[in-house]
Amino acid sequence: MDLLTVPLKKPNEVDLVKPLKSLIQSSNVKPADSSQMEKINSFNKQRNHAVFKVFEKNEAALEAIYAYYDQLNALEVKIPIHEFQVPFKYKDAFDKGSIFGGKASLTLSSLAFEKVCVLFNIAALQSSIAASQCFDSDEGLKTAAKLFQQSAGIFSHLKSAAPALGQEPTPDLSPDTLHVLSILMLAQAQEVCLLKAIKDGMKDQIIAKLACQNDEMYADVLKTMQKESTRSLWDKEWLQVVCGKQAGIHAITLLYQSNVFNASKKIGQQIAALQKAIDLFKTAQSRAGKPVYEEYNKKAQLKLVEAKKENDFIYNAMIPDPSSLESSGKFQLAKTIPITAPMSSNFKDLFSDLIPVALQHAIHNCDAQKSEIVNAEIMKLRDATQTLNGVLSSLNLPAAIEVNTPGHSLPPSLLEKANEVRDKGGVQSIQTLIDELPESLTRNKEILDETERMMNEERESDNQLRNQFKEKWTRTPSDKLTEVFRSSASKYREIINNAITADKVVRQKFESNLHGIETLTKPPNELQNGIPAASGAVSNSSSVLKLRALMESVETMKVERDVIESELKSATVDMKDQFLNALALDGAIDPAATVSFVGKALSPLQKQVADSIGRQQSLIQDIQDAHSSFTAEVGSGSNKRDQQLSQLASAYDIFTELQHNLKEGSKFYSDLTQLLIVFQNKVSDFCFARKTEKEELMKDLTAETSRVASGFQQPNIPSHHGSAPPPPVPVQEQQSTVPAVPYPIQMQGMPQPVMGYNFMPQMPASFNPYATLPTGGIPYPQAFSFPQAPGTQYYGTYPGAYGQQIQQGNYPYAAPPNPNNPQKPYGF
Repeated sequence: MDLLTVPLKKPNEVDLVKPLKSLIQSSNVKPADSSQMEKINSFNKQRNHAVFKVFEKNEAALEAIYAYYDQLNALEVKIPIHEFQVPFKYKDAFDKGSIFGGKASLTLSSLAFEKVCVLFNIAALQSSIAASQCFDSDEGLKTAAKLFQQSAGIFSHLKSAAPALGQEPTPDLSPDTLHVLSILMLAQAQEVCLLKAIKDGMKDQIIAKLACQNDEMYADVLKTMQKESTRSLWDKEWLQVVCGKQAGIHAITLLYQSNVFNASKKIGQQIAALQKAIDLFKTAQSRAGKPVYEEYNKKAQLKLVEAKKENDFIYNAMIPDPSSLESSGKFQLAKTIPITAPMSSNFKDLFSDLIPVALQHAIHNCDAQKSEIVNAEIMKLRDATQTLNGVLSSLNLPAAIEVNTPGHSLPPSLLEKANEVRDKGGVQSIQTLIDELPESLTRNKEILDETERMMNEERESDNQLRNQFKEKWTRTPSDKLTEVFRSSASKYREIINNAITADKVVRQKFESNLHGIETLTKPPNELQNGIPAASGAVSNSSSVLKLRALMESVETMKVERDVIESELKSATVDMKDQFLNALALDGAIDPAATVSFVGKALSPLQKQVADSIGRQQSLIQDIQDAHSSFTAEVGSGSNKRDQQLSQLASAYDIFTELQHNLKEGSKFYSDLTQLLIVFQNKVSDFCFARKTEKEELMKDLTAETSRVASGFQQPNIPSHHGSAPPPPVPVQEQQSTVPAVPYPIQMQGMPQPVMGYNFMPQMPASFNPYATLPTGGIPYPQAFSFPQAPGTQYYGTYPGAYGQQIQQGNYPYAAPPNPNNPQKPYGF
């Protein structure tokens, strides 16, 4: 059998290790384990083995590329594929090249493009293996028919998959070309079924119907191949083969239909059918340019001699016009076989431990919802405690009721607070933390500045070449591709600007309370000498006893709140099983169900917070009432000693607040550094991919310029050369309704492509100056896990996950921590 096979698309070798490692580490919920690099390396080898082994055109090669395609399918649901910036390049399967340049090709930084090209080569390889089968055996016929039907199914699938890439494809991936290949493979599958029916000795009527259908299928193929959009693609041999098959199989239809006429004693129709069949066999041979269907032609000639002899001696029937013969009818046995998953018979997912992206998003949304509730409740507790401390400081409690001997003795509570301030480093500890803020801020600003510089440099280069080559510069403009990146950069910039304002508030609060904190830092004897002596002993009156009891209630309430805050921080909401069930049943996860479940899980703790705050109102009222009675007994309490004790108590509260906030702020800046490095990596990956695409297009344009300069006629530059995929559409932003809270207790996300963003709220003037930073404002990426700590793969190489070495001074974060540089203790 003379069967056509589809040529393969020639790929380029790529390195998947570094970009995939970076993407998995930055986006997957589950951190990479020690064997992850081995799996990534195996995947890289699998890819380069599979896409080149197909040229061996055997069943082992088919199994290898099946397994690779299965792995692509398994991987794409576990990583954000729009961020997998690897420039894949494939040449046009039907382009023969010319003296003017290489084969037409397309380079796209898209995993979807890789899948399309791999599928094309699978279908092409299936056609080659099908055509190489032994058609004398039943097994060979079955295998060939199955492979041709599978190939037809793949080409049919690609008709919708290829245009979805968003770029004009190479000619082999155009819808018209894929349609031709699909119906051609199906026609050849029907031909194999026809041959099997003949070999199996099936009834003549069935064989005639199969052949009639096959004749029509080849006629459709021939008609479609001659369309203007595809005519130039096909070799002369392809057209000859299809033309010959159409005529030859029409002849086979008439040959077997003549047997049906003979069985019905319709000798005239039999002779007419055989005469027409013999003419068509000659036509088939003429069209094909070589002998075809000779066996059937000889059989038709022998039958015609016998039929004429029988008619001359017995029937003397009239020979009708062949066009008036009764049709045999049609029967299509070959059908397109849809793509099934997995294709490989023994597929094993290398990344089975990674969590699917949909589940990652749901888990991160769940964590974000939990974090918002936790941060809001912690904010309520701390705000309430601050209010309570303010009331106590204004009333000089508990110091006013602790002094029970005359002289210079200090209240035990004040001594305890002073000891705690000294133990925690006093003024110097706060000053050190404040001094670290500019360095942390500068580090983050430099990373963001470098990231924006890369985007601007890429855009300027693209615009310059677009102005130079005009309409010949066919790839998508940079501004369209970087919309989401620039939106993310803008959000990060807004966060940094708010942090600058927050830092100023911290310094102002520290400076305004510096004297009180310094006083608490002094040794006990100096502290005691600096405070006026008490005017007298405090009696054990009923008001004093009541105030002491109320102070014990205050301490109990604070301990309870510490426990509640700890429980809030450690609260877990595990919905993984529910999410997996939802994905299995509905293919999606209902966000409303997530909100309801998280709210239900945290409801008991929220009730404890509400109860604690509610009890505080009555507690403050009782304290104020008892203090009024106490004041009536001992005086107004407005003496200088009471004022100083009250100021020192307030200074202690400010010290505790500042130290707590600054530690959270330092962690925030550190986390922001990691997030910005990840963001920079993604932008760098994008710029690297765009650079590769630019170089590919430049090669084509340079070759064209050389040819034009030599006097050759200028052809149109194909618009399918090197272009990047369209930008992902970001989710519509929604206004956050979560109240502002301190530096994130439960870290969420930061902006990243295709994730939704909330707007930044205005910074309140109360409680925590960092309330506008991530929590309650901009959520961290919904598919994010922190990268490795400083000093790992992000240092010493360009942060684009491709490992290009950076010239000294170009990138401020290229050095590991440097303990020998006191001005840059962290090496930045």
